[in-house]
Amino acid sequence: MVAKPKPKLAVWKFASCDGCQLSLLDCEEELLAITGMVDICYFPEATRAEVKGPYDLSLVEGSITTPHDAERIHKIRRSSRTLVTIGACATAGGIQALRNFKDVKTFIPLVYAQPSYIETLNKSTPISEHVFVDFELRGCPIDKGQLVEVLNAYLWGRKPAIRPHSTCIECKLAGNVCVMVAKGIPCLGPVTHAGCGGLCPTYQRGCYGCFGPKEDSNTRSLAARLASPIGMEEDDLVRLFRSFNAYAEDFRKESEAHED
Repeated sequence: MVAKPKPKLAVWKFASCDGCQLSLLDCEEELLAITGMVDICYFPEATRAEVKGPYDLSLVEGSITTPHDAERIHKIRRSSRTLVTIGACATAGGIQALRNFKDVKTFIPLVYAQPSYIETLNKSTPISEHVFVDFELRGCPIDKGQLVEVLNAYLWGRKPAIRPHSTCIECKLAGNVCVMVAKGIPCLGPVTHAGCGGLCPTYQRGCYGCFGPKEDSNTRSLAARLASPIGMEEDDLVRLFRSFNAYAEDFRKESEAHED
């Protein structure tokens, strides 16, 4: 009996810090089990080995910021049966999308000694603005437990069990007292996708929105609460919604609503 070939896995990087790829490597024991079920054919963060596609599953980290990358992601999509984006950069443009609110050409000569050598797009955009994405896994960085669930779901042909509720639910499950209600600490938990386990509120800090806006996030209501009675100024609200997921639609629109 001929053994069935293992699914071919590829991991790709665009504009990012590599943190989400490191989350995959940090899976340790789980990664050993995963490697027994797939062939890792392309993953420069972990190995020099390279096997040509097509690939059954591609994990893509990073945002599109250059014309070259805009072309490369189309090649990757054509060679991938299933494409999953991982992390805030790939799903929302990342922290580098802060440049999207200004003219990037004004920054280039301030940073680079020879601006003429720099070729960049006007905006940092998520992968989904360029190609079809089968599934988006959020986070800055992603949660390794959620990543293992996505890989496991793919291997067994089912939908990933990634719950769409807010960080507030995770706080309740962890037994945390609400830092916004009890202490008046600004917190994006009510509008942020679950995934971190309520990490920051567990240590008496407000949620920074690392996992991006949850489904049907009511950012307008939260902003009103943060303005009164908590007392945040308009500039503070803009900065709060402009962090790791600044260009995610709900956060972007809310931040723009508080600009002068």
